[in-house]
Order: sequence, then structure tokens, then C-alpha cells
Amino acid sequence: MRQHSRFNGYVLLFSLISAAVTLSPAAQNGGAVAVELWCVAKNNAEDAALQSALDWACGAGGADCGPIQQGGPCYDGADIQKTASFAFNDYFLRHGMAEDSYQEHA
Repeated sequence: MRQHSRFNGYVLLFSLISAAVTLSPAAQNGGAVAVELWCVAKNNAEDAALQSALDWACGAGGADCGPIQQGGPCYDGADIQKTASFAFNDYFLRHGMAEDSYQEHA
């Protein structure tokens, strides 16, 4: 039961500091506009909260964080915001960008 409580805490933390943003027209086809969604870290999130959510996303959350590890092509040890955004976006690409993904799986 304690493990479940810890998971719920990470779910809440992750959902509070991440956000799906950037609805940008990618293409128009027959009047329909395609959009691209990106999940990024909130710009006002505390570094400690970002690190905690990043650790969860790259661990139990199942995000592929290889590219943001030291030596990886997207590694930037000086910018937790960019690093967390990469992990959050990968998580949501794997688990779906639906709003309930934030609540249930984040």
C-alpha cells in the first residue's frame, strides 16, 4: 500500500509540473488542420520538483531517457528545464497525449 501511495505522489507531482503545449498548424488537408502537441515542463517549476518528476519519468514512467544522459545527443546538464521537457514529452508520446494521461499515468 505504501508503494501505491508513493506512486500517487509522483503522479500528482508530475501532472502539476508538466503541460501539453504548442498547438501549431502543421498541415492543412481538406480544411482540417493537423496539430503537433508537445509536453514540456512548466517554466515556473522548482528545480527539485523537476528533478523528482524527471527521475520518475525516466524510471517507473518508462520514458526513454538515453538521449539526455551524459554523452547522449540531447544531454544538457546545465538546463533541467530542457532535460525534463525531453523526458516528459517522451513519456507522453509513449502513453498518449490525452488529458487523462496526465491524471492517470503521469
